[in-house]
Amino acid sequence: MSAPPQPPRYPAPKSTIDPDQSRSWLRRALPIVLAHRRVLLTSLGLSLVGLLVQVQIPNVMRLGIDHALIARTDRLAGYVWWLAGLAVVSGFVNYLARRFLLRTAYEIEYDLRNIMYAHLIRMPYGFYDRVQTGELMSRSSSDIRAVQMYLAFGPSILVQCLIAVFAFALMLSIEPLLAVVAMATMPVIALLGVWMRRAIFPVSWLIQSRLAQVATVVDENINGVRIVKAFAGEQRQVTLLASAADRVRWAYRRDAYIRSRWSPTLENLPRLGLALVLLCGGWMVIEGSATVGAIVAFNSYVLMLQPPFRMLGMMIMMGQRAAASAQRIYEVLDTRSEIAEPADPVRTPILGEVEFAGVEFAYPDGTVALRGLDLRVSAGTTVAVVGRTGSGKSTLGRLLARYYDTTGGSVRVDGRDVREYALDSLREQVGIVPDEPFLFSVSIRDNIAFGRPDAELADVVAAARAAGADGFVRALPEGYDTVIGERGYTLSGGQRQRVAIARALLVNPPVLVLDDATSAVDVHVEQRIHAALRDLLRNRTTIIVAHRLSTIALADTVVLIEDGRVAAQGTHDELMAAEPRYRDVLATMQSADADEQVPA
Repeated sequence: MSAPPQPPRYPAPKSTIDPDQSRSWLRRALPIVLAHRRVLLTSLGLSLVGLLVQVQIPNVMRLGIDHALIARTDRLAGYVWWLAGLAVVSGFVNYLARRFLLRTAYEIEYDLRNIMYAHLIRMPYGFYDRVQTGELMSRSSSDIRAVQMYLAFGPSILVQCLIAVFAFALMLSIEPLLAVVAMATMPVIALLGVWMRRAIFPVSWLIQSRLAQVATVVDENINGVRIVKAFAGEQRQVTLLASAADRVRWAYRRDAYIRSRWSPTLENLPRLGLALVLLCGGWMVIEGSATVGAIVAFNSYVLMLQPPFRMLGMMIMMGQRAAASAQRIYEVLDTRSEIAEPADPVRTPILGEVEFAGVEFAYPDGTVALRGLDLRVSAGTTVAVVGRTGSGKSTLGRLLARYYDTTGGSVRVDGRDVREYALDSLREQVGIVPDEPFLFSVSIRDNIAFGRPDAELADVVAAARAAGADGFVRALPEGYDTVIGERGYTLSGGQRQRVAIARALLVNPPVLVLDDATSAVDVHVEQRIHAALRDLLRNRTTIIVAHRLSTIALADTVVLIEDGRVAAQGTHDELMAAEPRYRDVLATMQSADADEQVPA
């Protein structure tokens, strides 16, 4: 009996973004906040308790001054102990509130990153043909952080601003007229906050957009560093990055200008209230209608009002940046995949009969690859596909695995349209080895076992041996446990291709597409790989996109594609005898192959 499946180590987010695009960005993000409402409400409740304790301190000071220092009706020590106790309670409660708040913030960030990543990995090839990697990295990092900051800390700042309400209530209970004087500047502050919000939003959007442009330049230069160095283009690329960074600097300067224009006013208006309290309160003390303790308490309350309004200005700026970032995130999340999962997906083992029936296809940029192509590959046979560059050979495998959907006609496996199969089931059974394989920055064993993470080492070694990779892998410092560099660039092109072939063979798919998978392997090594593949390809449907004459020898049938259609089909000998276009293509391939063998 097989062991029960293990639960995932990292749980999925409890909620997701509201898909209703007619709602505000905050309403759409609300389900994620509500998923963590217990921890967040605990934090806000503790903050509220801390505020209630904090606003009592000036009142205790007022009573101590009036009763213990001026009237001398009470002992001063009692009020000192009260102040010390309130300070300890306030500090402890605020510590707990901060701890729960940070926990909420990180959980919201976790959810947002997982939602974004899960959406990105579901997007088809066509999406990545249109969108730059750096742009996606920016939206998945800095934009998510901006939204997370506002969703987590925004409610806390609003609760902190309640201190103004509590302080005003206590001031009213002490001296109503003086309380009105102290709060006289508040309506002006509220109006300035609205104006500041309107001014900051477009600049916030511009900052996030230009940060994404910088990320794109950096990403392309890191990934293409070998090309940059090969053409001595370092200085040009530094200039390009400096130009992008200069545009970000301009946006940040504009943001700083708006902040410097509005923030000082927002922060200092409460100080004007302090001056009014001293003026009016002093007059009232002289007249005998107020006490010295009341003036001291009111000064403390007015000083308490300054941090909330400073935070209110910060919250306005955070909100505008979060709104801009959220819209950029939603642009990605609202993009629907053109490759839709069928309503009733088929999950059956594939035998391997493949048919392209009147297939037409154009890439998202408008490039037409196939024009009514008809091709049938019987189960268990090996077909070599040849043709000139751009004839549409590689497109066959991409349509077969549903990386793209046809724009006309259909692709069928075992008589079913590939659009009827569950995507994961289809792709598990249709293996593709591209001509430019991608390897991860993990061990060679993990790269080969990517499709079967639970594979035994013996199975990994067997697949590597069949792909001609076992010899050079064992020669590495740590053998199969050797961690390769990013994208596998510590290996040669031929070595990367052999690891990619081993990765596909380990999964053992019933349908295998080798898209010029040995183009970077020298002829002698390729012959050894072919010798091992002959047994492995038996009873397996294999489509080989061939750019070398030696590769065609593996095939039972050869298909010539020209201008997006099947121009001829037959054995190699039949096509050589009857099809001049096939001879021309082979002559071109042979010439290119000979050029590769001539030493520089």
